[in-house]
Amino acid sequence: MGAVADRLRELNIQIPPRRSYGKYTGAARTGDLVFVSGAGPIGPDGIVTGKVGADVDITTAQEAARLCVINCLSALQEEIGDLDSVGRIVKLLGFVNSAPGFNQQHVVMDGASGLLLDLFGEKGMHARSSVGMAELPMNIAVEVEMIVEAAR
Repeated sequence: MGAVADRLRELNIQIPPRRSYGKYTGAARTGDLVFVSGAGPIGPDGIVTGKVGADVDITTAQEAARLCVINCLSALQEEIGDLDSVGRIVKLLGFVNSAPGFNQQHVVMDGASGLLLDLFGEKGMHARSSVGMAELPMNIAVEVEMIVEAAR
């Protein structure tokens, strides 16, 4: 087992099998870059849905963003095999299903960023965009996509 697998075990996180809700791949590689498709907050207790700032509080939304990263890692692992071959997390893009007037998308996305830093250390430091959306597929609260550098 590698360092990332050890850290996942320490944090009591299991990477689920990849889920797909359309006609696309979970991750596409070109050279050393892997573009991971957007993933929603689907966990063992179901899907986190609703508008952040109305139906969903910030703490729940941060946990939803964390679940999104876990699902992104599932697609990444399927594409590259071993998460220890990650050179660095390059970019994170977070979409937050926002109630009118909600403007704390960056705080929500700290849930995703924090997990990547916990798992990958310095390699987990990334560029990031956090945007509010009027609607997301299936009324999910958060969606996250990633760009990752990975060794071949």
